[in-house]
Amino acid sequence: MNREFVEALTQVAVERGVTADELIAAFEYALRQAYLRQRGYKQKDVEEGLGPVVEVNLDPQSGELEVLEIRTVVEKVENPDREISLADALTYDPDVQVGEEMEFPVDREEFTRIAVLAAKQVLTQRLKEAERNRVHSEYKDKEGEVITGTVARVDNRGSVYVDLGRGEALMPLKEQIPTERYHPGNRIKVYLKQVQRGSKGASLIVSRASEELLRYLLRQEVPEIAEGIVEVKAIAREPGSRSKVAVMSHNPNVDPIGACIGHKGQRIQAVSSELGRERVDIIQWSPNVREFIRNALSPAQVGNIEVDLEGKRARVVVSKDQHSLAIGKAGQNVRLASKLTGFEIDFEEAEEITDLDAAMLRASEKEEKERVSPKVKNRFESLFTDSDE
Repeated sequence: MNREFVEALTQVAVERGVTADELIAAFEYALRQAYLRQRGYKQKDVEEGLGPVVEVNLDPQSGELEVLEIRTVVEKVENPDREISLADALTYDPDVQVGEEMEFPVDREEFTRIAVLAAKQVLTQRLKEAERNRVHSEYKDKEGEVITGTVARVDNRGSVYVDLGRGEALMPLKEQIPTERYHPGNRIKVYLKQVQRGSKGASLIVSRASEELLRYLLRQEVPEIAEGIVEVKAIAREPGSRSKVAVMSHNPNVDPIGACIGHKGQRIQAVSSELGRERVDIIQWSPNVREFIRNALSPAQVGNIEVDLEGKRARVVVSKDQHSLAIGKAGQNVRLASKLTGFEIDFEEAEEITDLDAAMLRASEKEEKERVSPKVKNRFESLFTDSDE
């Protein structure tokens, strides 16, 4: 070995994203394993105490390689691979004593071509292990974050592999936006959903279908969300098609829906564009369950809402002309509303719900929380009085 060889190893370490020390340690391990295999021993044999004890040392400064067999001096030899008799040991060192270890250099020419190929195989394996460990360490703390990556390839099962810079992540079909097509070289934002460490190393799972990606994009586009003035309370999403986002404001002077939509819809359009033109509905969150369910079913106008808090079910009265709108195309509107609120929603169709009925129902629900002013109450009372007259 020489200095140029060590420099080459260092260069490989840089290219593979591991340290030079890790690569040198892997090389030493590979040579040790190759030597033992050449002597006819397997890893299992060594673990069981069979075969010689071998040390391999590569000096990173000079490039000098040293391969040593270590034997213990004993009175009577029971394991000739690991022991040497005192009588034989004295021929090498007249001062040696029982219990001491002696080092015997191995002629490097003993390494056959087969042993070198075996060393290369082991080295490749250890390199992969080092890379996987490095990937796991680097991305473990980034789990739950949104990262920009580049599409590396798409396999024949439709799974997408995304290059994150220091590692490659898998985006399975269920984590993709169905309406999107991914081509090598495309730059995309992905949510790092899972970082696992298995028998084959680190596994990175990313997603564009996650609700957390939508939450991140809203935080990026809406300063009021980033500053904590507006809070995203809940998200229900059908990737690539439609989402509902419930928001509230911690400042009475800030309209949470207007803040998310932005001037002429610029903010919400930017979010939608990043998600393949997915429609994003922003609704007002409310601590009043009935009011929240009513808002979640928008744009449909619904009537009375009966809520079973224990069974997490709601029965909603809806007029014939609003029934299909409340359900939505293929049931999407009610499905998203149910997911957003956490309540199973059933509809009861009515002949007609007048504007006055709807207004009174809304006022009644607000009154339950003592949110209806006397002026509003008086207004509705006068309406009923006029009607009776």
